[in-house]
Amino acid sequence: MNSRLYLSAHSDTRVYLWHGEITAHETSLNEAAERLGGHDVQLILPMEMCSWLLTEPWPGRRRPSVQALAFAVEDQLADDLDELHIAVGPLDAQRRYPLLVIERQRFKHLLAQLQARGLNIVSVYVDADLLPREQPGIAWWDGRWLAGGALDLRLALTPQALEALKDGPLGTAVEHTFDPASAPPGAINLLQGEYRRTSQRLPWRGVSVAALLIVAMAVGASHLRSSFLESEAASLYAQSEQRFKALYPEHTRIVDLSAQLNALQQQGAARQNGHMVRLLQLTQHVIGASSVDVQRMEWRATVGWTLTITANSFAELEHLRERGLQSALPITLGNASQQGNRVQALLTLEDVL
Repeated sequence: MNSRLYLSAHSDTRVYLWHGEITAHETSLNEAAERLGGHDVQLILPMEMCSWLLTEPWPGRRRPSVQALAFAVEDQLADDLDELHIAVGPLDAQRRYPLLVIERQRFKHLLAQLQARGLNIVSVYVDADLLPREQPGIAWWDGRWLAGGALDLRLALTPQALEALKDGPLGTAVEHTFDPASAPPGAINLLQGEYRRTSQRLPWRGVSVAALLIVAMAVGASHLRSSFLESEAASLYAQSEQRFKALYPEHTRIVDLSAQLNALQQQGAARQNGHMVRLLQLTQHVIGASSVDVQRMEWRATVGWTLTITANSFAELEHLRERGLQSALPITLGNASQQGNRVQALLTLEDVL
């Protein structure tokens, strides 16, 4: 018998129960615990208890650790990573990982309360993550709209909020009837990591232990050979960490060295491209429209682009300043002096990236 228990978003004691019924039966948590005692139960949480995030396309083929994925979305999280439980879904067609995030202590306390009532929770899903994946979908349930399916979001919305989003990402959403009879492929089970269910011990545990000892003796020689390689790998990793800290002293917390280094390199490349684009705008829209000559240019992280230029007159420098304002480029002109029949000045394009 499939037994499902849904915790309402509006009350701590009001629940919906499926226990052999096709439709939900609304009852109290105490009554549901009495009916479900001794049965495996699928728990369904309201979206209001969780956050759903989607990573950027992941570059590597190997499945990353939860810590690496957490670091990748850390700037989107309101709480410290140590205070959150993160469950990971399967990689999508764009090589992105969906994540469900819930406050660790709140989730732990909830599971402990249900266990104290005699409930055997075998899986935990979130209502907005149970809509069919074939198309963008919405469903009316428990006094609010759920949004999900093929959408790159999972939300619980008031009718007013849904109406406001119909001209945006929910414009193509199809209305469904909320049916948690079975979790669709890709739905995220929150019982991961420290909350993963472990199988019961088998009666022939002693025989298994003996077999494991025999296998351990057989692979002992191989382990000794590999220990040297592991030691060398650990030494190289320690050297890499020291090098990383020397290059990026502001990053004192290392979660996944490879992922952090890759992210920092991508950020550096993006900033460098931005500096070059701004220099190109300066030469095309400001300097290129004049008879000014560029003698020398230099970029400094604390200042921006600095160009030594010569012009025919001070008036031409003033025209240059006006074109900079018209092009919305933060330029300044200084150190202007007469050099023969030309005027030399220092043009600075401030760094605002």
